[in-house]
Amino acid sequence: MKLSELADAIGARLSDPAAAGRVVTGVSTLSHATDGDICLAATSMNDALSGTKAAAVICSEDSLRHVPGGCAALVVDDPLAAYARTAALLYPEAMRPVTPGGEREISPAALVHPHARLEDGVTVEDGASIGAGVRLGSGTTVCSGAVIGPGCRFGRDCTISAGVTVQHALVGNGVIMHPGARIGQDGLEYVETGTGPLKIAQIGRVIVQDNTEIGANTTIDRGSLEDTVIGEGTRIDNLVHVAHNARIGRHCAIASQASISGNVSIGDGARIAAMSAVTVDVPAGATWGGAPAGPVGS
Repeated sequence: MKLSELADAIGARLSDPAAAGRVVTGVSTLSHATDGDICLAATSMNDALSGTKAAAVICSEDSLRHVPGGCAALVVDDPLAAYARTAALLYPEAMRPVTPGGEREISPAALVHPHARLEDGVTVEDGASIGAGVRLGSGTTVCSGAVIGPGCRFGRDCTISAGVTVQHALVGNGVIMHPGARIGQDGLEYVETGTGPLKIAQIGRVIVQDNTEIGANTTIDRGSLEDTVIGEGTRIDNLVHVAHNARIGRHCAIASQASISGNVSIGDGARIAAMSAVTVDVPAGATWGGAPAGPVGS
């Protein structure tokens, strides 16, 4: 992209208008950049910034004086967020998992139930299985080996990666499920009896709202009576367990190997650190960690 186009796209000020026509083709680190690269230059990187050979950097006003001659600067208030938008523009294919097959069609080697309803523009790859009553919106891709159980519904522009299994779920638009995710299986709920634990029937669903991302080998149990809910825009890392009836708010971030107990609510915008065991409700906007989890810094 030309720097003038990129500046407009990310809401940046180009420090040198004469560089408006300069083209950047990729991103790199400050120390490894060559001509054609654009780099993030956070305030903590000022030492590396002064010696970079990048074509351009994304920086704040405070770092502008460290930018070397010949290097253009896109000046923003939040360099990290601007860098994220830049990388998405230059590498759109990296924003979703790579599909094994690459074709945009319904493979004859897929198992699609005759009572499933697929909008135009759906891709189903070799070896995927689509159950009765499933609905898939336009632009959704079901990769090789994925299994979508009866009655599940997906909105548009979703990616269900290789080896994912989904049962008892209603899923919104723009959702990404990375390889091996397990959605909608029974949770652990039982009553003790004199002859051992007696299973309690699980009859709820999993509701996954728009633009959520679910990491590889993450498991999200169906609700027992009520639904398990994953809020809009939430990011769940790899190897996370979300138990039955948990309710995760909008725009939360949950790091790898965290475990969310059943019937727990996590408020909008909360962050859960890696390897945390969440057993009680988490307030909106809070950052929690540990086992059992509590407010970070307490």
